[in-house]
Amino acid sequence: MPTRRTFIRSSAALIATGMVGPFSAAQDQPDTAKPTNNNKTPGKPPSLNADLVRETVGQAHRSLEAVRALVEATPLLVNACWDWGGGDFETPLQAAAHTGGRDIAEFLLAHQARQDVYAAAMLGDLNFVQHALAADPVTLATVPGPHGFTLLHCANKGGELARPVYDWLIAQGVPEVLHRPLPYIWPDGTAPGGKG
Repeated sequence: MPTRRTFIRSSAALIATGMVGPFSAAQDQPDTAKPTNNNKTPGKPPSLNADLVRETVGQAHRSLEAVRALVEATPLLVNACWDWGGGDFETPLQAAAHTGGRDIAEFLLAHQARQDVYAAAMLGDLNFVQHALAADPVTLATVPGPHGFTLLHCANKGGELARPVYDWLIAQGVPEVLHRPLPYIWPDGTAPGGKG
């Protein structure tokens, strides 16, 4: 049985001699997947409209009706991410998580939003949180989320349904801190207040 290295060398030799050409069939076909500009991957649609992304993430802090209208019109917005500045990235689901927007989070998840630990904490999904933090609950739980809100903050926003998550985090030794400053680093490598 050939080793992986032998197989790769043999395949490369065949391609180099022209005996086998993995792209030969494609070369005979017209290229219909050309990118529209040099920054696009072939076959991918253009980036989502930045104004729609900002609007969706913004509305996910407060309005299920607005989020529903935006996502139903443009389903890919469900996983959009906005940079509020300085690397403060946030998805619609994370916005719902730190504001306690259970109905918004459930709508987004039902429309294929990618579950994350902040939303799981707010929704009271203890199993997800435990698995996500299995390696080191204390360290991982203290990483600041969007706007600097902690996992404990999101569990707190989930109310009684998220109480088991809150209590588990405290039992693990997670400090009772609901907000931490984000570690902003400017393009020149400095951070507010000093070198990064």
